[in-house]
Amino acid sequence: MNDLENNNIVTVSGEVTTKPQFSHEIYGEGFYEFNIKIKRLSDIFDIIPVTISERLLQEKNISVGDKIHIIGQFRSYNKMCDNKSKLLLTIFVREFVDSIIEDTNEIEITGYVCKLPIYRTTPFNREICDVLLAVNRSYNKSDYIPCIAWGRNARFVKNFRVGDKVTVCGRIQSRGYQKKTDTGEVLSKTAYEVSLNRVSVANENNYDKDNTVVETAHMGKLINYYA
Repeated sequence: MNDLENNNIVTVSGEVTTKPQFSHEIYGEGFYEFNIKIKRLSDIFDIIPVTISERLLQEKNISVGDKIHIIGQFRSYNKMCDNKSKLLLTIFVREFVDSIIEDTNEIEITGYVCKLPIYRTTPFNREICDVLLAVNRSYNKSDYIPCIAWGRNARFVKNFRVGDKVTVCGRIQSRGYQKKTDTGEVLSKTAYEVSLNRVSVANENNYDKDNTVVETAHMGKLINYYA
């Protein structure tokens, strides 16, 4: 792997819950989407979208109910839905692993803070902090990955500044929420984010003496991932 591929490594094992459906085509190569269900230690399930090239799909016959073990990246991309561009998150499959293990959900990414963290506490005084990371990949592209930290990690993350380069580890989780439309209709939606269990500063020297960002990401245009 090159350095950019090492920026974003996902390993998951779980059950296929939907049949692969055609999503889009790039330079004559088709890509398909399906969902995978991964059990947490708490017996709750995360259901996460997966994107796979038709070339890999030809090598692996995937059916609903199959247990699969894949290695890939957690990516974001824009897709037109109802004449609006939306930022979608998905696991992009790079390879299959033949051995099937118990449900696994692991991710490690190195990226740049591209929005000020949002720190808050719950009514039960549990500390939470949201942070959005830009993770660079090939061809001058970046993936925008929402992350959430808890407890002492939340206290650490809340002090990050825009442009900080950090490495985080955790799991990908799905979370349902309600959104009220302009017409007053309430819609049930699902957000995807990385729940952090380890956080570290990847480069302590991001700033020069004038506190100016020295090392930055390819930021691009940010889109609200809750849209």
